[in-house]
Amino acid sequence: MKLIRRTVATHTISQPKTSRATSVYLFYEKSSGTAHFHVEAGPSGELPVDHAAGLLAMHCLVRGQSPSDYLIMVPAAPECLCGLEEKAQKLLHAGHKVKNAVKLTRREEEVLDGIFRGLANKEIASKLNLSERTVKFHVSSLLAKYKVRSRMELVREAGRHPMEQLPPVVSPPAPIPTYTDHEELYSKPMTSRKILPLARLHLMA
Repeated sequence: MKLIRRTVATHTISQPKTSRATSVYLFYEKSSGTAHFHVEAGPSGELPVDHAAGLLAMHCLVRGQSPSDYLIMVPAAPECLCGLEEKAQKLLHAGHKVKNAVKLTRREEEVLDGIFRGLANKEIASKLNLSERTVKFHVSSLLAKYKVRSRMELVREAGRHPMEQLPPVVSPPAPIPTYTDHEELYSKPMTSRKILPLARLHLMA
C-alpha cells in the first residue's frame, strides 16, 4: 500500500462511474488474509483518506507493522454476482459426485445390474452361476457401500452416484523353478544305506 502524502490527503479516491458506489472499504492483512478493520465510504462511494490513514497508522503502531502489510478490498456489486451462486452449486454438485464415487468390484457390479433388472437373489445366483448365499453377501456389501437399508433405496442411490470399478486383483507371478547343476549333484559321493559284509556276499552267491 502506498503512503499518502499530507498534501494529497484532501483528495478522494472514487470508484469508476460505470460501477456501483462502494459502501465500505475493508483493510486486510496480506500475510494472514484477516480483516482487521473497515472504513465506511463517503456519500459518493469515495474513500475518506484522512480517516482511513489514521486507523491504518494506529493498527500498524499497535501491531508493529507497516501500511504496506495491508490490502484494501471492497464488496462486489450485486450485478457482478449474477448467476454466481447457481454456477457454484452446479460445480459443487459435480464435485461431490466425483468425490463420492462408490468403488465396486466386478462381481458387485454384476449383482447390482441384476437388482436394477428387478431380479431376486435366486435369479441373480442362477444367472451368475453363484450360490444364493454369495449373492446375499454381495447385496449386503452394496447396501453398506451406498449407506441404504433396502433394495429400493439401493436402486435410487446407485442411480444418483457414479460407480468406479476396482482394479482386478492380479495374482503374483509363479516363481521360476531353479534347477540344480548336474556337476554339483554328481560331485557328492553316493552313500549306500546298507553295506553287506564281503563274507555274506560269498554265502549268498
